[in-house]
Amino acid sequence: MTETAQTTPGVAFTLNGKERAAGAGTTLRDVVAQETGKAIGDDGRLASGRGTGVAAALDGEVVPRSAWAATAIEAGAVVELVTATQGG
Repeated sequence: MTETAQTTPGVAFTLNGKERAAGAGTTLRDVVAQETGKAIGDDGRLASGRGTGVAAALDGEVVPRSAWAATAIEAGAVVELVTATQGG
């Protein structure tokens, strides 16, 4: 009997120093949305049009928020997210 079920392979990556896994096809926008708990549009902004207050880097290079939706997370990637906060 031949097995016909297919599984979506996972992608292992590092997020802010911690090992994570995501499904194939996961984008940087998906990672930011999951971490912030907010829906993010293709332009990297919230539905209100405001910015997220998050900066993202992939493998040491800052990725503009307008490119998050098109930036795939590959196996072994290193993602850093920095959130702006008020105060000092």
